Amino acid sequence: MSADTTRDNWDADYSRKGSLYGGAPHQLPPFPAGSRVLEAGCGNGKLLSAMVHRDWCVTAIDFSPRAALMARATAREGSGAGVVVADARTIPFRDGSFDGVAANHILAHGMAADRSRIARELCRVLRPGGQLWFCDFSTRDFRNGAGHEAEPGTFVRGNGILTHYFSDNEVAGLFLGLDTVSVQRHDWILRVRGKEYIRSEITALFRKPPVTP
Repeated sequence: MSADTTRDNWDADYSRKGSLYGGAPHQLPPFPAGSRVLEAGCGNGKLLSAMVHRDWCVTAIDFSPRAALMARATAREGSGAGVVVADARTIPFRDGSFDGVAANHILAHGMAADRSRIARELCRVLRPGGQLWFCDFSTRDFRNGAGHEAEPGTFVRGNGILTHYFSDNEVAGLFLGLDTVSVQRHDWILRVRGKEYIRSEITALFRKPPVTP
C-alpha cells in the first residue's frame, strides 16, 4: 500500500466521521518541564489536547491535511502548538531537534518497511539524552486478527487503514540505537451491548545515549 493511498484513506475516514479519536488519553509522556516535544502522527489531536497544557514546547505533525486542521483547532485551546502537515517517513526537521518524541498510535498504521523508516526518523530528530515515548495496541487487543492480513500481525479493515499489533519483544527492538527504559502493557475492558472485550496497549520509554566526549 503506497503512502499516497494510506494518506487518502485517512483523509476519507476523517471526512466521513469527523474527529475519529476523543476522550482523554490514558497517560502522557514523562518528559521534563521545558522540553521541546514532537508528536508524530497527531491525528485530530487527542494526545495533543493534553500535551498543550503541560510546560512543553510542542510541535505536531500528521500527513493527513484534514487531521492537521482539526489538531490546529485543538492546539489553540491550550498554550498553543505548531501543527505541520508532514509525513513521519521524512520528518522535515534537523537531527537532534527535540528533547522528547511522542509516537502515539502511529507506527501501527504502516507496513513493516514504513515502521522501520518512521522509527529511524524519530530517532534522528531526537537529541542525544532525549526520550522517546511509544504507545500502540498489543497482540492481546480484541481487534487483533480483524480484517485482511496484509503482513504478519498487520491487518486492514474495510476503511482501508492498516493496524499492526505489537508484542512486548517487538516493541523493545523497534528503535535501534536507543536504550530501553521501560516496556509496559495496559489492559482494560470495553463493554459493548452487554459484551466485554479486552483492549490492550503497550507503552514504552526509550532514551537516546548521550554523546560521549
